[in-house]
Parts: sequence; structure tokens; C-alpha cells
Amino acid sequence: MTRIRRLTALLFCAANVSALAFSVPVSAQVDRVRQIGGKFMCMCGCNQVLTQCNQVGCTTSTTMLKGLDESVARGDSEDVITQGLVQEFGTKVYAEPPKSGLSLVAWVLPGVYLLGGTLLVVFIISRWRSRVHLETAAVGGGPSGISTEALERARRRVARETED
Repeated sequence: MTRIRRLTALLFCAANVSALAFSVPVSAQVDRVRQIGGKFMCMCGCNQVLTQCNQVGCTTSTTMLKGLDESVARGDSEDVITQGLVQEFGTKVYAEPPKSGLSLVAWVLPGVYLLGGTLLVVFIISRWRSRVHLETAAVGGGPSGISTEALERARRRVARETED
């Protein structure tokens, strides 16, 4: 009987040591939960990131963080956790949309619009400038729009009036 007790105690100790040796440190687990939780929105309607929800008495963020903590403790990968949250809450759970598929369009379009708008403004300004140059050339003057004859008359008059 004592052999069975000793063997049981030995197995129990070995199980505890192996559990301590292979378990994820608590601080690393908390950091991983914060890192993963920062990629999702709280679904209580506060429009804040899950780890930063400051609603008083928010049970939604508490429940979501508890589930996230359990998933990390089980050793689930980030993809598995993400798929589970998307299945439960839909794609609105993402804090930032994924950069693939139709969401890629949402990432690219602002840059395309900015570039297109800049090109449009440059084109319009160049058209205005060429129109001004054509109009001044038609009048027969220089870039200021004054004819060369009027400019010469003004110079002669200024020279006469300023002679001492």
C-alpha cells in the first residue's frame, strides 16, 4: 500500500512540475491578450478598442476579454481567436479592416483620390495660366498685359518729369 502512495505522490509531483515548466508565464499571457485585444473593437457600442473600453460597468468588454484570456491560456493561435470573434460578432469587430479583398479597396482609395485631386488641380491651374498667356499675347503686350508702345510712352514721360 505504501508503494502505491509513493508512486501516486511521485506522479502528482511530476505532473505539477511539468505543468509549471510548460505553462505560459502569466505576464507573457497578459501581454499577448493586450496585443491581440488591441486589434478588436468592444461591441458594447462605445466605439473603442476592446482593451481600452472605459464604459462604467461594461459587461461586454469584460466577457470578451475573459474569452480572449481563456483562448490564449489554451494556446490558440491568433488566427483561431480572430476567426472565433469574427464568427460571433461579424467583421465590425475589427479595429482596422483587414488589408485583403474588398477591404483593400478601402485602404487604397484615399490615396487614389488624393493623387487624382492633385493632378486635377495642377491641370486646371496650367490651363488657366496658358489662357492668360494667350490673352496677353493677343493684346500685343508683355506678360503684364501692357503694350510695348504704352510702356515706352510712360518711360519717356517719367524721364521728362524727373529731370532736374
